[in-house]
Amino acid sequence: MLYPSIDEMMNKVDSKYSLVVAASKRARQLREGEKTELKNPRSHKFVGVALEEIYNDMIRVVPQPEGERDEIKKP
Repeated sequence: MLYPSIDEMMNKVDSKYSLVVAASKRARQLREGEKTELKNPRSHKFVGVALEEIYNDMIRVVPQPEGERDEIKKP
């Protein structure tokens, strides 16, 4: 089973699309050298770490008006 599950993650974002976009943006930041604040991430892959950060409220998705891209920010 995947951690965190999609059902659990849907409480953090408004759509699966937003979740995928946010996780991919954060994974790219991690790949480019940004550090995670997770002490012991379960996943060794960037996308998995990004999903764990979103699930643990370390990263939040900031919806933008239609036609603009959503942002991801640290709270």
